[in-house]
Amino acid sequence: MKEAKPEYLSQGKYARLIPTLADSKKEERATSILLAALMSVFEFRKAMLQSINQRVGNRTKLEAWTEVVFRDEQPIPKKRSPDDRPDGLVVLDTGRKKWHALIEAKVGNDSVGEDQLLKYIKQAKEHGIDAVITITNQFVALPTHHPVSINKKHLRSVEIFHWSWTYIVTMAQLLLTQDKIESQDQRFILHEVVKYLEDPSSGKAGFTSMNPEWKSVVQSAFNNTKLNKNSEDVTNTVSSWHQEQRELCLQMWPLVGEKVDIKLPKTHRNDPKQRLADDCDKLANEHQLSSTITIPYAAADLLVTVDLLKKSITCSMRLEAPKDKKSTSARVNWLTRQLPQDDKSPTIRIKAIRKGQAMDTDKPLEEVRQHPVILDADNTDSQPVSFEVFTSHDLGGKFSGNRVFIEQLEKIVPDFYRYAGQHLKAWVAPAPRVKQVEQDPEEETEAQVTTPADE
Repeated sequence: MKEAKPEYLSQGKYARLIPTLADSKKEERATSILLAALMSVFEFRKAMLQSINQRVGNRTKLEAWTEVVFRDEQPIPKKRSPDDRPDGLVVLDTGRKKWHALIEAKVGNDSVGEDQLLKYIKQAKEHGIDAVITITNQFVALPTHHPVSINKKHLRSVEIFHWSWTYIVTMAQLLLTQDKIESQDQRFILHEVVKYLEDPSSGKAGFTSMNPEWKSVVQSAFNNTKLNKNSEDVTNTVSSWHQEQRELCLQMWPLVGEKVDIKLPKTHRNDPKQRLADDCDKLANEHQLSSTITIPYAAADLLVTVDLLKKSITCSMRLEAPKDKKSTSARVNWLTRQLPQDDKSPTIRIKAIRKGQAMDTDKPLEEVRQHPVILDADNTDSQPVSFEVFTSHDLGGKFSGNRVFIEQLEKIVPDFYRYAGQHLKAWVAPAPRVKQVEQDPEEETEAQVTTPADE
């Protein structure tokens, strides 16, 4: 049953799964369909709202309206700016309390600006609304991060969250792939919503190109020219890299059928500005960009390193060497037996890592497979304590291409996991054996001697 719209609204259309809107109104159409899907599909509603720290129980209700107008606003002009009002409003009702959030959506290359976001935050404060959720084609590491930097003084009573359209579609695809939706009718609804949003005409778009300054930043790094960590070129490059990290994870979701995430230290999870500053510093001083990707049940995290000086992309996973095997060759054989022999696989190399000052050694997988002792170090008898399985691709001239770099990256990373990462298994120490307790000889003699009384 429909709930009455909140009293602070003078206008608002109940979100419809099949909105009757002109083809030109892509934002309004996509917003209505999304909000209707959230109301209709319990598991989808639960997953999306949990991503912004809202718990959804079986009895929790969600109501949503589009094209909302507040009662205290001026009369609506016939030719209004698209930034004059939020695209939607959701009300989450747990029975004990209600949580309200404004929705602002953009499609194509449009994005939400600081002024527009501040206006909606102000409106939210005035009407006791808890949050503002933006939805665009921009990517963020976590939905609790935001592509627009807002001073914390404006966020004392209102939270801001962000979903990319790709994140929304990928979350829905994961629920469908994992068969998490109990109702067949709801499953059908979500499937149709995904089909609509995947169509280019919906306005959804993935991250396909690095920033315009990418080529000049690469050239400066390649020439070993000092980069200014506070420059717009470096900041825009790192911001693009952050978006691509998220896009890369979202592309991996359907490949492995599990939720793949960027692994961030606590300081970066809690403070996106600090993450940006630290990564700008790394790019300026080390000429590198990196990302640690966590794949559920994988033997190790997948580290992606982009080296602007070498114009290379490296993917690697590190495993602890088995401690129950003494020689280097035995430890190496334990690892190589895990990796299949495949002519289509990328060039995989194995690095043996030793403690302290002992030399690390690395060789191509096929050479290591045939001659395990090839990873012995000349300057030490120390055994490897861990192994790094990696592939490194020198892209040469392709590296500085804004689009080509992304295309290569999005091929190299999944290929590495397909041909190597998915086959790796972490070493697990064997279970302790039951020790044989030797019996005291005197006790054994006493037990064998019997007396008449015993008989």
